[in-house]
Amino acid sequence: MDKKTKTKFILFLLFVFFGIVLGVQLKNKVPVFTPVTLNTIEMTKDEIDNINKEIEELKKVLKDMEEKIDLYENTAIESKDVIDLIQGELNKTKLIAGFVDVKGPGLIVKMEDNMSEEAMGQSLDLDLIHDADVLRIINDLKEAGAEAISINGQRVLSISEIKCGGPIIRINGKSIGTPIYINAIGDPKLLNAAINAPNTYGYALKTIDQLVVETEVVDELVVPGFRGNYEFKYANPIKEGD
Repeated sequence: MDKKTKTKFILFLLFVFFGIVLGVQLKNKVPVFTPVTLNTIEMTKDEIDNINKEIEELKKVLKDMEEKIDLYENTAIESKDVIDLIQGELNKTKLIAGFVDVKGPGLIVKMEDNMSEEAMGQSLDLDLIHDADVLRIINDLKEAGAEAISINGQRVLSISEIKCGGPIIRINGKSIGTPIYINAIGDPKLLNAAINAPNTYGYALKTIDQLVVETEVVDELVVPGFRGNYEFKYANPIKEGD
């Protein structure tokens, strides 16, 4: 083998060798690792510290939100209790004041003028129902424990006027004629006795004045609430400390 042929043969072997090495590297795809330095370690540590700080801040925010939710829930519960208490007191006040409809056992009193033939030709004034008669019956019912009273559908309040106007009677600004129906809620026996027992005013109206005074005991009757408007002009509530 001459020198020229020998050189070509050596070059051929080198090319084959490099080809094999390159093929093996491409096949295995050996990863290239970045060398770890002190600088990269410090950077990684700082990133971890920042993440931990963010986590702690988020924990604080979450805790604050939980505390606010608990506060709102407790406040809502307390507010509901307060509202229920106020509403209960308001309903009770309306009931006592006579601004709501009520029902219960009681007595119905019917009062009517004396229109009998015997009364004709006599003093007509003595045979008519007057405001004083109605007031006396109302007072007797109150003394017997009546809790709610109405006259022909008009609730009787402390401010209710009962006044004659000719053949009619005015109450709460409304005019009513006979017959007069008084509904009273309370103990039926006591209410009935207050009108019909001897020596009562109701008994005297029936037996002496010959006016119509009839009663009916009922297990349940309705007394409507006051439907009008009233404004106090002179009476003012007294505040604590005044």
